[in-house]
Amino acid sequence: MSAAVGIFSASKQDGLKKNERNNNEEAREEKKKNNNKFVDDNEAKNNNVDDENEVDEEDDDPKLKPEKELDLGPPLSLKEQLEMDKDDESLRRWKEQLLGSVDMSALGEMEAAEVKIERLSIVCRGRPDIVLPIPFVSNPKSSLFILKEGSRYRLKFSFTVSHNVVSGLNYTNTVWKSGVRVEKTKVMLGTFSPRKDPYTYELEEETTPSGLFARGSYSATTKFVDDDGKAYLDMNYHFEIKKNWPSNNS
Repeated sequence: MSAAVGIFSASKQDGLKKNERNNNEEAREEKKKNNNKFVDDNEAKNNNVDDENEVDEEDDDPKLKPEKELDLGPPLSLKEQLEMDKDDESLRRWKEQLLGSVDMSALGEMEAAEVKIERLSIVCRGRPDIVLPIPFVSNPKSSLFILKEGSRYRLKFSFTVSHNVVSGLNYTNTVWKSGVRVEKTKVMLGTFSPRKDPYTYELEEETTPSGLFARGSYSATTKFVDDDGKAYLDMNYHFEIKKNWPSNNS
C-alpha cells in the first residue's frame, strides 16, 4: 500500500514537474514571442521614422531637385510677338481678338510694359474735384486733403500703357488711424494693351465715416501694381476727416 502510494506520489511529482517544465517552456516561448513582437514593433516604428527621414532628406536633397526653373525662353517685345507667325491667318486673327485695336505707334522695343498714372482725383458730389499731385512727394507734417464726415466720394484716375500689355493691374488702398488699420481696399482693374490715349477708371462711390471718433488725422498708402508685383505708383500720405469742408474749398 505504502509502495503504491510512493509510486503514485512519484508519478504525481514527475507529472507535476513535467507540467511545470511545460508551463515554464510555454511561458518562456510566450515571453520570447512578446519580446520578439516588441522588437518587431520597435523596428517597425524605427523603419517608419527612417522612412519619414528619408522623405525629408529626399525633399531636401538638392540632387533630386531640378537644377533650374522651367525655361520659357527669352522675353519678347509686343511688336516682335505680333510679327511672329504673321503668315498664319488663324494666329493673326487670334492675336487681333486678344489685343484688340493696338496702337502700333505706342509699341516699343522694350519687353516690359510701362504704366504711367496721369491723373488721380477724388470726386465728391457738389464739390470741385480734389486732384492729387503726381509725381507725389510725401509730407508727413501736412494733410494732402480734407474730407467732410458722412460725405460721398469716389476715386477717379487715368493712366497710359506703353511698350507692351500690362497684365492684372490692380489698385490697393490701405488706411490707418492712430496706428491701427481701419480699411483696406483692393480692386482688380484688368489687363490693358498699349495705346496713346489714356484709360480712365472710376471706383464705386463710398461714404466717409462720421461721428466724434471718425474725425481726425489718417495715414494711407495707395498702390498700382501688376500681377508680377511691379509697382507703377506707391504713395504714402496723410489726410483728415472733419465736421465740415474746409472754407478754402467752398
